[in-house]
Amino acid sequence: MPSAFQFQCHLVLIFLAASKGETRYLEVRDAGEDDPFLLLSEDLKRELSAGQIYRRSLRCIDMLSTEGQFTFTADQPQLHCATFFIGEPEELITIHYDFVNIDCQGGDFLKVFDGWILKGEKFPSSLDHPLTTSQRYVDFCESGNIQRSIRSSQNVAMIFFRIQQPGNGFTVTVKKNSNLFPCNVISQTPSGRFTMVIPQQHRNCSFSIIYPVVIKISDLILGHLNGLFLKKPSTSCAGVGDFVELLGGAGLDPSKMFPLADLCHSFHGSAQMKIGCDNTVLRMVSSGKQVNRVTFEYHQLDLQETETRKENSIEEFCFPSI
Repeated sequence: MPSAFQFQCHLVLIFLAASKGETRYLEVRDAGEDDPFLLLSEDLKRELSAGQIYRRSLRCIDMLSTEGQFTFTADQPQLHCATFFIGEPEELITIHYDFVNIDCQGGDFLKVFDGWILKGEKFPSSLDHPLTTSQRYVDFCESGNIQRSIRSSQNVAMIFFRIQQPGNGFTVTVKKNSNLFPCNVISQTPSGRFTMVIPQQHRNCSFSIIYPVVIKISDLILGHLNGLFLKKPSTSCAGVGDFVELLGGAGLDPSKMFPLADLCHSFHGSAQMKIGCDNTVLRMVSSGKQVNRVTFEYHQLDLQETETRKENSIEEFCFPSI
């Protein structure tokens, strides 16, 4: 059974996507297989390829994975609304206010957050983001026309808003920009392949997969000797300036997740692990003294795989939650 965390994440990604009259815009790959991630429909792909601007209305709780112009108009007091934006791993998101009609003095607000927040947990975590938590919020009621365009630091962003007067609302245009060195990423899909590169920068980067998964690391370059260390009290990468760790947990914030394995030496080959947590994160810590790179692939863990135990699988901590 899905956990509360998985249910909330899935709700964010598919909530109202299949509502009557809206399925031509967003669709679930196969709802019968409990796959909640969204794909662009073929009709929408053709429209966008023809150079047309994609437009639609926003719901109080919504999810967007494509560029376009989006308008929210309150039909009744809306007190707790949010729109989640997500792009491909190598994309950044720019949100531009085209039109805003809200009552800031009367308690309305419209805020952009650089990342995602769910149940009080942030992605990227405060440890992995270049800005402080307060700097990650941009409040329209405070900035007004001074800052009408906000660009995210990773492939996810969101807006919070409260609009109490029916008829009031706003219009935003969402665009995506390429990111040569993606750092913090939430995967749109439960399977894929990715190479993370940190080019001599002192930063931490996390790749988050909101599923139990099998993850296989095929290439890790840190400039050290070969080795793989499972997380034990006596063995870790403590004191090593550059390393990769695998984390698992039931929330969104990597800093609150359980450390499952450390990899602090380069290797070529394969290190495969099964992680049965609601959320799996591969996190690279870099001192900035060298170019670090890790290549990995992943796919959703099924029930048959949970019953097959291998030496390099990490099962003790997370599998009871499935």
